[in-house]
Amino acid sequence: MVDVQAVLDGSRLDLSRMLTQIENQTETGQAALIELFPHTGRAELIGITGAPGTGKSSLVNQLAFHYRNPKNGEAPKKVAVVAVDPSSPFTGGAVLGDRIRMTALSGDTGVFVRSMASRGSLGGLASATAGMVQAFDAAGYEIILIETVGAGQAEVDIARLADTTLVVEAPGLGDDIQAIKAGILEIADILVINKADRPGVETTERALRSMLQLAHPVQRVFHHHGQDLIVDSPQGGEIPMWIPPIQRTVATDASGLPELLGHIADHRAHLEASGDLKRRERSRLAAELDLRLQQALVHRWEESLSPGAYDQTLDRLLDRQLSPQEAVKALLNGSLK
Repeated sequence: MVDVQAVLDGSRLDLSRMLTQIENQTETGQAALIELFPHTGRAELIGITGAPGTGKSSLVNQLAFHYRNPKNGEAPKKVAVVAVDPSSPFTGGAVLGDRIRMTALSGDTGVFVRSMASRGSLGGLASATAGMVQAFDAAGYEIILIETVGAGQAEVDIARLADTTLVVEAPGLGDDIQAIKAGILEIADILVINKADRPGVETTERALRSMLQLAHPVQRVFHHHGQDLIVDSPQGGEIPMWIPPIQRTVATDASGLPELLGHIADHRAHLEASGDLKRRERSRLAAELDLRLQQALVHRWEESLSPGAYDQTLDRLLDRQLSPQEAVKALLNGSLK
């Protein structure tokens, strides 16, 4: 059993046990999320995404360290890190090695680092990531850093989960046109050029600025399970549209980190002033509701299916007696029972 009150009171041990239940999607974990949900909605969610090799984990390490050791006189903030690692499509295993790069956070009880496997989920996040974020939120963590697997152009799920999305690039990783055409850049609230001490940083920044100057969309459309989740950008009035800034950083020596933290704070202030924070929250909850509805409906359909019906349908597909479209209709209306 999981002690929900202990989690709300700050017990790291009980929180760790609860996170395991949530990640495994057990009934205990789901019941705990129901009790925790009224206590959520207070944390600032920051997503960090980008191609492999751009230094996302090292950047997360520095962000967490700076939030714990602010230099502007502010009080340290409790920080949670959710690091999603890719699972092997063959063995199902994952290395979960992000904590190796986060040595600066070791021994700090105000930081909780949790690695999790993607378990085959597409879009850069695991299906249980949102639940784990809610648990950290309810447990009183003020900043939640969500690092995606680094899958590349398809990694856009973070845009509907995070309040502020950092897209991390690095010079010398290939054709700079990739940076412009990759759909992943369309979700960026802040563009980060990490490893800025490498040759070619000017070329990378020039390519990114060219992309930003091409057009500034008046709407962001997040595609989720075939549905378009539209978040309008403010138009007119006194609040200008947010244009993603480009910030150079070197995570190994924290160069550019104070400026990056300033951009994150500015974006948060923009979201609150424009009302976009509430719209993003609505889109985030709509996406989770849609996902849970689909899972529940599929589970209900599986329970109503007669034994062997699915395998029989698959055999008829293999023999070309049915098309996939006909097989779906037959399974849904129960004609194979």
